[in-house]
Amino acid sequence: MSGHRARTLMVVGTSSSAGKSLIVTALCRVFARMAMRVAPFKAQNLSNNAAVCSDGSEIGRAQAVQALAAGIAPSVDMNPLLLKPGADGTSQVILLGRPAGRGTEQFYRDNWGNLWNSVTGALDRLRATYDLVIMEGAGASAELNNGGRDLANLSIARYAGSPALLVGDIERGGVFAQLLGTFWLLPSEEREHIRGFIVNKFHGDVALFDGGGSILPERSGVPVLGIIPFLEDLALPEEDAASLDVPIHERRQEGAIDIAVIRFPHIANFDDFDPLSREPGVYLHYVASLQDWGNPDAIILPGTRATMADLAWLRSRGLADRICRAATRGVPVAGICGGYQMLGTIIRDPGHVESDLDSAPGLGLLNHATEFVATKTTRQVQARLGTAPGWIAPLAGQTIDGYEIHTGTSSGGTPWLLAPRGGQDGVVTPQGNTTPDGKCWGCYLHGIFCNETFRRTWLASLGCRQAPPTSIAWAVEESVDRLADAVLCALDMDALQAIIEGRDAGFRSGCRKRHAT
Repeated sequence: MSGHRARTLMVVGTSSSAGKSLIVTALCRVFARMAMRVAPFKAQNLSNNAAVCSDGSEIGRAQAVQALAAGIAPSVDMNPLLLKPGADGTSQVILLGRPAGRGTEQFYRDNWGNLWNSVTGALDRLRATYDLVIMEGAGASAELNNGGRDLANLSIARYAGSPALLVGDIERGGVFAQLLGTFWLLPSEEREHIRGFIVNKFHGDVALFDGGGSILPERSGVPVLGIIPFLEDLALPEEDAASLDVPIHERRQEGAIDIAVIRFPHIANFDDFDPLSREPGVYLHYVASLQDWGNPDAIILPGTRATMADLAWLRSRGLADRICRAATRGVPVAGICGGYQMLGTIIRDPGHVESDLDSAPGLGLLNHATEFVATKTTRQVQARLGTAPGWIAPLAGQTIDGYEIHTGTSSGGTPWLLAPRGGQDGVVTPQGNTTPDGKCWGCYLHGIFCNETFRRTWLASLGCRQAPPTSIAWAVEESVDRLADAVLCALDMDALQAIIEGRDAGFRSGCRKRHAT
């Protein structure tokens, strides 16, 4: 529609991991159920957990899940700026889905105008297409040291003239200080956009918070829109690898197979392994030291944003030697993307695309070689399984879905996947590698364990007890619906609608007069 501009709502937080992403996901589903055309938006995201859109653009995984919740296809406009932390203390800048440089202070100074125009242009395009755009902030919203160069939080609300909700995490404790402290620290021109507080991750009886719902508005003039309960066992990918650092208290059940995933410092796309963790009879744990090792039945080397640096880390921790010794004893080892590159004989980087090293020896468990190239591969893939030994053999001819995000090409060995070459219809390229017995294997395909037959065939080869099939797509949908139901029940939806439509001005002006001092 010509001249159409969607309404907007922004969700910002008192800190990282306050629950902004999940609340935006829930609201996308809630408003989609109301037959509204709703879309998510996060101007800037810091995450190595990325998704690939149909055109090969990279965006944050959380925005792809939010698009699913809204019932629409993910697009680059939903996350125009993605920062992927690397080994040198800087981040790879993904601007409008493509690599644009390294996120140094100089880069931001030189490119500030272009970055601002890119993120606001993306928001404008979404607003021209949808009825409601739900925007997510990044990290904490009261970052006083950003020097007026905010691309992630309330500067976007100011640009859009958008109301904002401030989310505090009561599980961390100090939620009054979180919400009020953040609110009071905001500049007045940003504070005016905060139209409601949300208390998130509440354990137990909500009645225990009685009185809190009046203290916050009395001190700030901002209403509490709701208290959202802590929700367990959501089958939704985490945005931040910091979630992997939280100790897992679940004990290995008797008879379950133990799968160890190496927790690289720069681990990427770790949601690859969520389908495995949800399988009955599987105990999946992350390993960052020999103390975490245990006695695994299988080992996975995941993707990483810094293959060379994480390979050196693997050796320094003694984990490389432990993996090789386990493989010699017949323990199956799998590698995805960067982990696949590490399993080969050598990694070359003559152009210093990823590191200052010209090359580094791989673990030598597979006989392929990798060379980094300047061009980054990002694409969705439907690949066909070729003829291969071991447990893969019965799957020959079947197709599996996934996506690729990697810098580098690998050659040699025994390829077992046939994937269409981008832009060339009918032309396929072999990829992946495996040992003659199929126990050690790897490939570039992220999302490979979401393919049920592939996943369960591999698990069966490990001795996993076969249980009724687990549909990962169903589990994600069920989790989104459960999350949306909880948020819908917890929030004052009439007040939220009034905020979105700008009908809360009277309440706010009265509160502002009472609390101006």
